[in-house]
Amino acid sequence: MKETKIFQTESKQLLDLMINSIYSNKEIFLRELISNASDALDKYKFLALTDSSHYPSKDYRILLSVDKAKRTITIEDNGIGMSKEEIETNLGTIAKSGSKEFLEKYKEMKDAQDVGIIGQFGVGFYSAFMVAQSVEVISKPLGGEAHRFYSEGKESYDIEDAELDMDSGTRITLQLKENTEGESYDAYMEEYRIASLVKKYSDYIRYPIQQDVYETPEGNDDENKPLEKKEPVLVRKTLNSMVPLWKKSPREVTKEQLEEFYKNKFDDNEAPLLSLHLNVEGMLCYNALAFIPAHPPYNLYSENYEKGLALYSKSIFIQDKCKDLIPDYLKFVKGLVDSDDFPLNISREMLQTSPLMKKIAENIENKIVDKLKGMKKDDKENYEKFFKAYGDYIKFGIYSSYGFKKDLLADLLTFPHSASDEPIDLATYVENMQKKQEAIYYASGKSLAEIKMLPQLEKFKKKEIDVLFLDKEIDEFALMAMFNYKEKPFKNIASESADELSKEEKKEIEDLSATHRRFLDNVKEALKGRVDDVVFSAKLVDSPVCISTKDGMSLNMERVLEQQPNAQEEAPKATRVLEINPNHPLFQTIADSSDEEAQKYASLLYDEALLLEGFDISDKRAFVENLNALMMKK
Repeated sequence: MKETKIFQTESKQLLDLMINSIYSNKEIFLRELISNASDALDKYKFLALTDSSHYPSKDYRILLSVDKAKRTITIEDNGIGMSKEEIETNLGTIAKSGSKEFLEKYKEMKDAQDVGIIGQFGVGFYSAFMVAQSVEVISKPLGGEAHRFYSEGKESYDIEDAELDMDSGTRITLQLKENTEGESYDAYMEEYRIASLVKKYSDYIRYPIQQDVYETPEGNDDENKPLEKKEPVLVRKTLNSMVPLWKKSPREVTKEQLEEFYKNKFDDNEAPLLSLHLNVEGMLCYNALAFIPAHPPYNLYSENYEKGLALYSKSIFIQDKCKDLIPDYLKFVKGLVDSDDFPLNISREMLQTSPLMKKIAENIENKIVDKLKGMKKDDKENYEKFFKAYGDYIKFGIYSSYGFKKDLLADLLTFPHSASDEPIDLATYVENMQKKQEAIYYASGKSLAEIKMLPQLEKFKKKEIDVLFLDKEIDEFALMAMFNYKEKPFKNIASESADELSKEEKKEIEDLSATHRRFLDNVKEALKGRVDDVVFSAKLVDSPVCISTKDGMSLNMERVLEQQPNAQEEAPKATRVLEINPNHPLFQTIADSSDEEAQKYASLLYDEALLLEGFDISDKRAFVENLNALMMKK
């Protein structure tokens, strides 16, 4: 006998909410109904394992079928099924904890963004009304009678006795809406569309998701007969992969399988530089796959590039790129994370911010870094490829964290250096330091060629002190954020602080400065506004001049900051000191110049220093005239 029952008072408002507000994407209705079917199979399977005398095992499956003539889609499972009372509880009472309570919770969710209520309210079923004008559910528990639920998603529903040709299970039939100007519901009846939605959202449901489709057989049974035209036959196809690669034990998965998965999943014809397979259990429970492409994605440096790992919950696809799962400095990493514990919002379309999410993200970050450290130790060739492609991002991780991540990332850094053509890491540099060497020395510039021309290198070469070459814009900023490594401070060889003079050297410089104070003052006055001081140098060997800096800001850092798109006119400036080599023939030629000549040669000395530092000079005509005047001096 058919009974017509009224939904709760708030039902119409709630159904409107389900259809128009909670879900932003209509196509997820199939994901929700398949997920419910999977849950029903899980419940039956659990009972079959714990009470096999009452719940015999069976071939579990989810069956999808389409009737284009009737405009219907059917989702059927042979799981636990529902009694009449359970149908009324689960379907008849919308969001079974009470519609009013649900609406209040949803309002709180909108206000506070605290939306961990999926599962607490059984609302996924009602996503069907986004595409269906009516929904029919026939369900039968094991050993019980079948009943039919029918609703058009308004104020009431019907429930009556029915027949179902299964020992237990549920069959849901959606009567699709008519097409409108802005929406075609016919697309959901196409075989390829059904298959693509299953592949996208439910590919890794553990039970086979099947669909009956018509296929035309190829060829003849008898090869000696001419080709015959054959009629299409109904074939039951399994649409999903069922067991995801990442759910398997890492011991069961080969490197080749991981690489093949990566190439197929991320549309790359080249194997990744690094593959990481994680099955983590304990305080954190999740599965993950992470890959570092052999080459940076073409749009990695674009503002439009989206970082993030694909997110699955219970093997159900939720989000393509969850940015909270990967830090900015690892934005090039591709992969996915699956956990049963992710706190989803009510529509399962977004993830809540939660301590668990943060802990999983930190754990994945640490695992990737550990894997890179292992590659650096055991696979030097591939690590060099990695660092050439992505090394700047590792440095950015140190800089952007204000040095907070230096303990995590410092040992991944490598740099070109003066002692060898092979790059060196910081641990090896410190291990090779001279006995009395107290600092890690570096030189910075626009390119390796220009750095190697720096006159400040001369003293370090003479003393056989190794110097790191920082030719990337981020390099010096990263080292400044670190401040030190293994208690050894970083020092720029172009900084006065790097000039550690002996007592004898200091005395010699003081005496020379006193003797030639007038010359130094004339040069300083002539260069007023361009340099902050003029001194004699003890660091130069063959070059006549160089420019040193004070207070941590180098010329290279000044250049980088000036080139930034949002650079201001009052951008930080380096404190410049012109250092003159008192033993160079050039100084000896002009040391006794008159005040007027000394001021004229000041620009020549400064311009030459700029050229040696790799910078252009602003007034080339004046440079040539001053140079000619010096050469013609008798």
